[in-house]
Amino acid sequence: METDPLPTLCAISWNIQFHPFTVGIGISLIIVFILIIFSAMLSASEVAYFSMSASDKHKLEGRSSKKNSYIRKNLESPEQLLATILVANNFIKVGIVVLSSFTFIKLLDFSAVPFWGFLIQVVTITFVILLFGEIMPKVYTAHHAVKFARFIAFPLYCLIKVLRPLNSIFIYSTSFINNRIGAYNQHISVDELSQALELTSQTELKEDKDILKGIVKFGSKSVAEIMRSRVDVISAEFTDSYTKIMNLITETGFSRIPVYSESFDHIKGILYIKDLLPHVHKGPNFRWQSIIRPPFYVPETKKIDDLLEEFQKNKVHMAVVVDEYGGTSGIVTLEDVLEEIVGEITDEFDEEEKFFTKIGENKFLFDGKTMLNDFYKVTGTDDSVFDDVKGEADTLAGLILELKGEIPLKNDTISCKNYVFSIEAVDNRRIKQIKVEIKTIEE
Repeated sequence: METDPLPTLCAISWNIQFHPFTVGIGISLIIVFILIIFSAMLSASEVAYFSMSASDKHKLEGRSSKKNSYIRKNLESPEQLLATILVANNFIKVGIVVLSSFTFIKLLDFSAVPFWGFLIQVVTITFVILLFGEIMPKVYTAHHAVKFARFIAFPLYCLIKVLRPLNSIFIYSTSFINNRIGAYNQHISVDELSQALELTSQTELKEDKDILKGIVKFGSKSVAEIMRSRVDVISAEFTDSYTKIMNLITETGFSRIPVYSESFDHIKGILYIKDLLPHVHKGPNFRWQSIIRPPFYVPETKKIDDLLEEFQKNKVHMAVVVDEYGGTSGIVTLEDVLEEIVGEITDEFDEEEKFFTKIGENKFLFDGKTMLNDFYKVTGTDDSVFDDVKGEADTLAGLILELKGEIPLKNDTISCKNYVFSIEAVDNRRIKQIKVEIKTIEE
C-alpha cells in the first residue's frame, strides 16, 4: 500500500487558497492585537512587581502618591497578585490562540495541505505570543521595574478585585496540596532571626543571645572587617639575627610571627615558635630562616565562614590578607574568626588591649585604627548605621576619611546622623585618636 508523500513547499504555494479580506477578519485581527498588548502588560507586571528590590520598596514607602499606594496594596498579598497575573494572562493567551486560528481559517484555506496549515499556524502564533507577549515586555521591564509598576498599579489593583473569588480557589487548592504532601516549608530569613533575637528580653540569656547574634551575622562578614592591619602587625625581617628574633619572641609572646623580605608586601613565610623550641640551645649562628613555613594567602573580600572552612581544611591558624593589587593588607587568625561568634578570647598571657576609653555618658575616646565592628559592639550601635556613607572603610579612621574626603586636622569635628566625631590626635598621614559623642534622637 502506497502512501502519499508530504507536499513540498512548491506544492504548498499552489494549494493555499486566499479568501477575500472582510470586516470580520479585520475586527478579529484588531482584537488579537489588543489581546497581545494586554498579555505583554501582564507579563511585564510579573517582572516589575516580583523583581523589585528591598531598597525599591523602601523608597516607595517614603513617597506618598496614589500610584505608590496602589503598588503597596498590590504587594500586600503576593499570592493574590501572582494568581491574578497568571490567570488573566492565560485567559488572554487562550483568546489569542482561538481568534488567531479563526482568522487563519477565514483568511487562508489549507484544506488541500492540512498538515502544513496546522504547522504554520502553530509556529506563527507561538512566535508572536512569545516574542511580543513574553520576551520583549519582560526584557524591557527588567530595567524599568518601578516605572512600569507605577504605570500598571491601578489597572492591576482593579483586576485583583475582579478576579479575587477565582484566585482564592486556586490559592486555597495550592495550599491544600502543598500541606498534604509536606512541600510547604517555612524559611526564616537572617533579618527575621535577628529581629527575633532582639525581642527576647531574658537577661539570663544575654550571653547566649550574643553568641546567636554572632552566628546569624557570621556569614555576611568579610576578612577585611576582622583582620589586623599591616601597620599593627608584629613581624620579623628575613635578615634579622637569631638573637633579635629571640628578643622579639620574648617581648611579644606571640606563637606565630610573619616574616618578610625588604617590605611587608613580600611575605616569605610564618615563623612558628614551637618549631623554634628544639633549636633554642643552638648559638646565635643558627639559621632560623630554614624552619619558617610557607604563608597562606586570602583576599580581603573572602567571607569569614569560608575562611574558617579553609583554616580547617589546610590546618593553619593564620592567613596573610592581600588586596586586589596583590599587596599585603594585614593578617587574620583563627582566633579573630572565632571571636566574631563567642566574643573576645584572652588567655593568661594576653595583656588587655584598650582601644577605647569611656569618658562620659555616650562619650568615648577611640583609637583611629579601631575596627568598625568593634566600634559597633562598644557603643551598642546597629552595624548597618553607616552602610550608606562608609564606602570601603573598615576602621573608624577610614570612616572619618570617607566622611571628610581628606585627612582632617586636629580638633576638626565631623557630624554624621546623631554621631559627632572630634579629631583628638593626628599625624601627617594617619588619624590616631577620635572622640565620639552619640547624641540622642531628642537632641
